[in-house]
Amino acid sequence: MSYKIAFFDIDGTLVDEEKRIPADAIEAIRRLKERGIEPVIATGRAPYFFKALAEEVGIESYVSMNGAYVKYKGQDLHESKIALEVLEKLVGLAQKHKHELVFEGKSAYFSTSPEHPFVFEAIASLRVEHPGLDADFWRKEGIYQVFLHCESHEEQLYATELPELRFVRWHAKALDVLPNTGSKAEGIKALLDRLGIKPEEAIAFGDGLNDKEMLQLVGLGIAMGNSHAELLPYADYVTTAVDEGGVKNGLEYAGVL
Repeated sequence: MSYKIAFFDIDGTLVDEEKRIPADAIEAIRRLKERGIEPVIATGRAPYFFKALAEEVGIESYVSMNGAYVKYKGQDLHESKIALEVLEKLVGLAQKHKHELVFEGKSAYFSTSPEHPFVFEAIASLRVEHPGLDADFWRKEGIYQVFLHCESHEEQLYATELPELRFVRWHAKALDVLPNTGSKAEGIKALLDRLGIKPEEAIAFGDGLNDKEMLQLVGLGIAMGNSHAELLPYADYVTTAVDEGGVKNGLEYAGVL
């Protein structure tokens, strides 16, 4: 297969546990670009969480917030916001159960309580600036994704009451909340359609539960060696861990380096 584009998750794929990009991954992406293959970030993170990283690795385009906001070479390409009435139901339910929320807009994010230990612990794991405090931010600006801070046994309180939403855990104390049709695959499809590239001409790398749909969509879905065990059945190939040359080895397996 002749591949034309490659999508890369960030946490656990492009960066290690210390949020550093291995030198061999930077070099592999440089070589990939030399061969005319477009590298694109595909992440659950919002754009303001990875601007410096994208610049360091030389990637111009991204599928962010689990497919809800896509930008290609500086141009907005796809947006999928959570409906205001659905957000209102989520906020009411979170207040009822005394759980904190973090609302992600296009250019900023705010929490109902940034000092809550669950919020602090989860956000700290991302190594990014902590959110400001604005419990009504969701009323003022379009929201693409929400962090719900609760433990795993409490998830069902929301899934049964809010069928309009999808909940994907990324931390012991936090879940991504997105539209029920939302996924990285949705954003990737929008980008591929715009570029006239078939899914089978794409490669994707991931390691987490929010990468399932993405790996299934593309022609070659590669799971990192450090992946969540539940992701592995969705991969066509399992490369080595992020700090063991995982990106480079996966691209070599694909025959593009």
